[in-house]
Amino acid sequence: MDVIISATTWVLPVLFAVTLHEAAHGFAAKAFGDDTAQRAGRLSLNPIRHIDPVGTIVIPGLLLLTGAPFLFGYAKPVPVAFHRLHPQRLGIIGVAIAGPAINIVLAIFSIMLLAWLPSFSPALNDWLGKTLNNSIALNCVLAVFNMLPIPPLDGGRVLTAISPAPIARVLMRMEKAGMVLLIALVFLLPYVTAQLGINLPIFQWIVVEPAMWLINFLVSFFV
Repeated sequence: MDVIISATTWVLPVLFAVTLHEAAHGFAAKAFGDDTAQRAGRLSLNPIRHIDPVGTIVIPGLLLLTGAPFLFGYAKPVPVAFHRLHPQRLGIIGVAIAGPAINIVLAIFSIMLLAWLPSFSPALNDWLGKTLNNSIALNCVLAVFNMLPIPPLDGGRVLTAISPAPIARVLMRMEKAGMVLLIALVFLLPYVTAQLGINLPIFQWIVVEPAMWLINFLVSFFV
């Protein structure tokens, strides 16, 4: 029962965080002249259109059931024809930062709701408080993670857009292997070093700690 109740406090944060992140990319692409997402039926705030069975349901569920110290997930990537964006470099930057930006907006909205939470029954207030706190944490983690300057993450696309042409071409070629390299760096390497008795919490260093700083900053600014 405790696991079920805990799971319910994550359902809405995960659905809103990962699906609105992808929807924001599509709306930004449309603003810069690319209607690919719209033609694919992905220019929508309906979470069902963006849910990825593995990234939105299986991975967060497994992390929750195994008592992981953080929750993570993703939705189906929104299709974007970057060559159709105009102006192209600014369009790439705008589309890339739209996802993390909406995560920060969701975190701010959750912080403000939590600060102004009216008094209901103790059980309902406890549930709402946990749900909003989970929303704040998840959205800040997603915003920081996605802005890491590694293709194909959003930060990697920003880095590609602002780099000179020769470097940009190298970064674009990294897109297919970038996620594999990221997983190896963030998850596989710490696991291997842990077997050797070496603590190397890379995810903690590059994502969790910056996300905690971001949460503290937003709380101090909006409360």
